[in-house]
Amino acid sequence: MPLDETALNTFILQILGDLGGAMSIPLVRIGDALGLYRTLERIGPATAETLADAAECHPRYVREWLAAQAASGYVTHESGRFSLSPEQAFVFASPDSPANMIGAFDTAAAMVENQAKVQAAFKTGKGVAWGDQAGCLFCSVARMFRPGYVNALVQQWLPALDGVTDLLTEGATVADIGCGHGLSTILMAQAFPKSTFVGYDFHPGSIAAATAHAAAHGVGNVRFEVGRAQDFPGTFDFVTCFDCLHDMGDPAAAATHIRSALKPGGTWMVVEPNAGDRLESNLNPVGRLYYSASTMICVPTSLAQEIGTALGAQAGEARIAEVIRSGGFTKVRRAAETPLNMVLEAT
Repeated sequence: MPLDETALNTFILQILGDLGGAMSIPLVRIGDALGLYRTLERIGPATAETLADAAECHPRYVREWLAAQAASGYVTHESGRFSLSPEQAFVFASPDSPANMIGAFDTAAAMVENQAKVQAAFKTGKGVAWGDQAGCLFCSVARMFRPGYVNALVQQWLPALDGVTDLLTEGATVADIGCGHGLSTILMAQAFPKSTFVGYDFHPGSIAAATAHAAAHGVGNVRFEVGRAQDFPGTFDFVTCFDCLHDMGDPAAAATHIRSALKPGGTWMVVEPNAGDRLESNLNPVGRLYYSASTMICVPTSLAQEIGTALGAQAGEARIAEVIRSGGFTKVRRAAETPLNMVLEAT
């Protein structure tokens, strides 16, 4: 077929945009680590020299960093001075904002660092265990999901479930399976002090981080233990899984065990990446991010475990519901959703 130069130039522009975003990853992380975004929000509009002085950084580096940020549209430049618009600050300088994206940049960096291990797995078909991923991937993933949990979990997701908020208010026993660093568990424990919470995760390092996090926040109605989804101990009124069912090697066994661990009338809340049931439904910016993360993180993690179902981050509601029902649940409904997540209620 003949080369279409117009189509080629359009495609090259797309690639240039993609490369610019990729090359921005270390710059965004530097800006966050050194407090440049937060300082600029506080003092701006400011010159490079003023920002460098306020952030205790060298002005030559800050000037080049600001130029790159302005070219990316991440900061605003006008008449030699730089500032953050409210929208830019919402993404880069406000840690509790629902739109804060710093954790996603951290995760992207960990994915690049992990390339060699995943690339080797492409040839062998083996997995890359969660604890063997390069860098502190679990730290960046926890940070990436934090804004959504802080802004939606207690305010929107739990109230969308049938009777769960009342149950938690009165006092219930709760297990958070695949809790990671415990952000979701601690948020629920803080909101419902009459309930008791246990966070289980198969990764000891994450359990240690979660335990330290709870102690630092003085949360006494929560504890964390190493445990697998398919055989954790105890019986509970309410069980949760946040963005982890698709990472499990044997999610069907997890569903079966969770069903047996629930008291009569209990509820299982499953939070998963929001995805359509067909590839064509996910060919969009969100799907692009999730498929990429799934290739580098989710599929390798599942394949490193027993069975290795490897659902992937874009499995879709129908496939996730099928797994849930295989465990003995008879009712599965979508109770809530955000652009990034769907919340399923299973009873």
